[in-house]
Amino acid sequence: MTSRRRFLAGALAAGVVPARSWAAVGDPSYLSAARRSDGAYVLVGLRRDATLAFEITLPARGHAAAAHPERAEAVAFARRPGTYAIVLDCSGGSILARLEAPRGRHFYGHGAFSKDGTRLYTTENDYEGAAGMIGVWDASNGYRRLGEFSSGGVGPHEVLRLPGQDVFVVANGGIHTHPESGRQKLNLRHMRPNLTYLDGDGAVAQRVQIGDDWHFNSIRHLAVNSTGQVGFAMQWQGDAWDAPPLLGLHRLGGKARLCMAPEAEHLGMKGYAGSVAYCGSGMWIAISGPRGGHVQRFSAMSGAYLGSVEAADVCGISGAGMGMVATTGGGHVVGIQASITAHHPLAFDNHLVAI
Repeated sequence: MTSRRRFLAGALAAGVVPARSWAAVGDPSYLSAARRSDGAYVLVGLRRDATLAFEITLPARGHAAAAHPERAEAVAFARRPGTYAIVLDCSGGSILARLEAPRGRHFYGHGAFSKDGTRLYTTENDYEGAAGMIGVWDASNGYRRLGEFSSGGVGPHEVLRLPGQDVFVVANGGIHTHPESGRQKLNLRHMRPNLTYLDGDGAVAQRVQIGDDWHFNSIRHLAVNSTGQVGFAMQWQGDAWDAPPLLGLHRLGGKARLCMAPEAEHLGMKGYAGSVAYCGSGMWIAISGPRGGHVQRFSAMSGAYLGSVEAADVCGISGAGMGMVATTGGGHVVGIQASITAHHPLAFDNHLVAI
């Protein structure tokens, strides 16, 4: 079976076998890791109307996924500090390739494809060297590893590609961890999160820090709109009463702008933004607060607070038309400024990835 899968992966890459498009597998709009009621972990595809397009079993808990820009392939990543990632043929659920982090590395649960889909970039931890790395994989040749380069910081959690170009933005969260210590944070006193912009070969275009006052504010998750504006969500590692901003906006070459809701609403987020996404038009942006049970909306132009929506255990969010879709640990799919509602016997995990 393994030889057959390797052959299929190579044949698809070489163009011998026509690669199936996303439209051919039920036209899903989103990917999400989830847990079924029987305890099994799965990757699911959700259509725009929140119905299920497919469901594929995973070997362990997943975190996020990367969708190939053309082929109906998804790379499902293990939750940190997992060392596996699985390339799935979403048309039939077969495994096309298994990615194993090199010795001394683990994945952070996120990855991004190059513009042409020939390379996959993964966020990784060099845990002995306390350094962030970006792994490079050949998506046109069975996903063999091509190499790696520095992420520009410590704890690179998410990486996204800017629209129309092979420039990548990395959320270096600043937190050093080691598998022997589980998920314990080992360097909080000295952590220095940043955004780093890199080309596909690792050359740094810009590195952005948000100031010494907020150096405990771990930059974890990213969103990019069609104009190239980047939204970044943060998770506070300091004293709870400091109530730092949890959302930032940035554009390559510029300076970061930090956004906050009014005091009462801001404190209700409990210092933690679980995910970030632009609405379908890119005119507003939102962060989810699984600890506080809210999704907060802000103007992408001015950073002004636009309001919030209550949703218990909400975390995954993604743009949909002029609005947004959110998923919860209770299996709910809800529309934010969009008329979508559904329920599935699933506990959705942290992220809802747009295809």
